[in-house]
Amino acid sequence: MSSFLTDAMPLTPSWWDIGARIILTLIAGGLIGLDRERGGHAAGFRTTILVALAACVAMIQANLLLSIYGSFTQMDVLRFPLGVLTGVGFIGGGAILKRGDMLTGVTTAATLWFMTVVGLCFGGGQILTGIAATAVGFTVLSPLKRLDTWLRCEQKAALVVRASNGNIPDLSAVLNPLGCHAGFLSLHRTADSAEVTFELRWLAKDPDMSARAILSALSNTHDVADFSMKSTTT
Repeated sequence: MSSFLTDAMPLTPSWWDIGARIILTLIAGGLIGLDRERGGHAAGFRTTILVALAACVAMIQANLLLSIYGSFTQMDVLRFPLGVLTGVGFIGGGAILKRGDMLTGVTTAATLWFMTVVGLCFGGGQILTGIAATAVGFTVLSPLKRLDTWLRCEQKAALVVRASNGNIPDLSAVLNPLGCHAGFLSLHRTADSAEVTFELRWLAKDPDMSARAILSALSNTHDVADFSMKSTTT
């Protein structure tokens, strides 16, 4: 077993080698995919496994072709797994969506690309590398995600306030105690009032709770027409 873990990719893999690579890829894809599935992301359990398996099988196929055609065609054969990486790039691009100021799917796309590389490691017989990469990837996606609840991150929101006198209102008295800064963006005047758009910025651990507190304070003193968060989600 130790030689199986540490040896370089054999030119002619046995059925044991191929089966072990596929099983390890299934385990790695399932571990990462289960974490994504629990988070409700688009690329969940089955998608992550399929992406990893596709890369693994592609690398196994390249390995088998090397044993059949010899070393003089190595460069052409090794383009096969490289093509898989390119294909996953298109899948990852489809997972990223932008709706206004909100960007979603970035981590999902990165996870798919990462699992492709893990599958290539297992498919190429680099077992220790694949195991280490899986462990590090799971740590980044699961335990380290808790850092989001500990760190104070910059939050952004778009605010539209109606001003009956047609002037730009001063929000500093309301926002400064909350640690929030308002930047003026635009002014749209009508016959009897004006709509003023601001960009709000503040630091918070909990974006939802802090946004509700800011909106509640503003609603008590100003006529708020619209309040929308600007955020990047994974």
